[in-house]
Amino acid sequence: LKKNKMNKIYKFGLLSALALFSYSCGDDFLEDPALEGSASLTSAQLEQAANVDPEVINGLISGVYSLTFTTGTGGTTGHDDFGHKSYDVFSDMLSGDMALSTSTYGWYRSSITEFQGPLDFTYGDNRQVWRYYYRIIRGCNEVIDGLGGTDVVPENQENKYIMGQAKALRAHSYFYLAQFYQKGYDAAEEILPLYTDAITPNGPKVAASLIYDQMESDLTESIELLEGFNRTNKTQINKSVAQGIYAYVLGARGTDYTKAYNMAIAAMSDFTVMSGAELTGGFNNVATPGWMWGVDLNDEIGLGLISWWGQMDYYSYSYPAFGDAKSMDQTLFDAIPATDSRKEQFNNSPGEYEHLMPLFKFYDADRERYGSSRIVKADYVYMRVAEMHLLAAEFAAKAGNEGEAKTNLKALVGQRVTDASYIDQLSGPSLNSEIYLQTRIELWGEGKSYLAMKRNKATVTRGSNHLSFVGEAIPYNDERLTFEIPEGEIQFNPFISTQNN
Repeated sequence: LKKNKMNKIYKFGLLSALALFSYSCGDDFLEDPALEGSASLTSAQLEQAANVDPEVINGLISGVYSLTFTTGTGGTTGHDDFGHKSYDVFSDMLSGDMALSTSTYGWYRSSITEFQGPLDFTYGDNRQVWRYYYRIIRGCNEVIDGLGGTDVVPENQENKYIMGQAKALRAHSYFYLAQFYQKGYDAAEEILPLYTDAITPNGPKVAASLIYDQMESDLTESIELLEGFNRTNKTQINKSVAQGIYAYVLGARGTDYTKAYNMAIAAMSDFTVMSGAELTGGFNNVATPGWMWGVDLNDEIGLGLISWWGQMDYYSYSYPAFGDAKSMDQTLFDAIPATDSRKEQFNNSPGEYEHLMPLFKFYDADRERYGSSRIVKADYVYMRVAEMHLLAAEFAAKAGNEGEAKTNLKALVGQRVTDASYIDQLSGPSLNSEIYLQTRIELWGEGKSYLAMKRNKATVTRGSNHLSFVGEAIPYNDERLTFEIPEGEIQFNPFISTQNN
């Protein structure tokens, strides 16, 4: 696309994002019903417009993508409310792999690292997570309705690509809701309302099996619809990303590891594992060949302190620079061999308050404490190909194919250590444990440890650099690791208020 066309779509996308702020689910409709429909076209109007000019609906899906990195999308003004990456921080802290090693401002201390939020449905974190992902779902449903509805395959090729993106992003949001609001996969447990259109304002919780069935249906169709799609930027979901999301869904469900393995393998095409130099290169450029999905942040987007970088990076205008440190768990760091290049990602200078902070993994390219600018220039990563190698190894091992598990694990670990031949001697539980450990090390700070903890039904013991629960063994299904359906949803959704919560 030409630059002026992209600018047109981007601006339309921002307007669409503002329109989508008017929607969520449950309490939003009853608290302020006058907002419904006030800032967007009807589904029929969108469908008609999309048939004439796909740019209209393309602008709307751009708006939904914008919500993934826009502040306040969880319905708060908090500095921990900045889109999908907010919940990467939440989940890494809940898993214990990310330690809040110093807490000056307390954004996460009581509610997340001390577990008060997940234990009390009146805490705002429960509502924030819920509102964000249902807001994305609502936006995707508006796009899908505008293309004729969830059971329709558009005739226009560009509209097929948009439908494929919307269905994949909808599945991605349901996946994270299922992870955050269910302790572990139980097919019969009623966990969430399921919405496949933008018209239904409220609904009852349905069984997890139905939520996962919908995810699988969406992703199967998405992969077919995205065949041949050449995206203009990595913010968009393409076929490989949809396959990657599907691998995560299948792994969490745990009923078909062979299919999950095949999906992870299929997702690897066109991407290369990050090199040793890239591992300590800042994780700040979406053009990195190993990044499958991410966002190119710039001055026009204008993120600052309220951002993932504002919460994580010592070299941005950020909380870490002013004394709110997020560090690797000490025990996990100690498990990294001295010859492993990833050990160099973390500051290991005893006596400094930033001990084990990711000073050499995530950083603004200028490497200036407090940042050379208050505007975020570094990019966001949502998915990279290393995840697929680790998932393929994990799922092959669980499917009983240890040869393929070792091959995929060595393809990654062999680029991190001087000699990965030790993997050949592993089998059974020791192989599974090594894959899980490598997942935690490779993907630290990227929001994937919590997902791996649940998939592997693991127990994690917090290391010495946490501020609370040091030395306590916390299993994956501990009540403290799963959010509660928020108070507002229970109050204002008549279906949920009558269900057993």
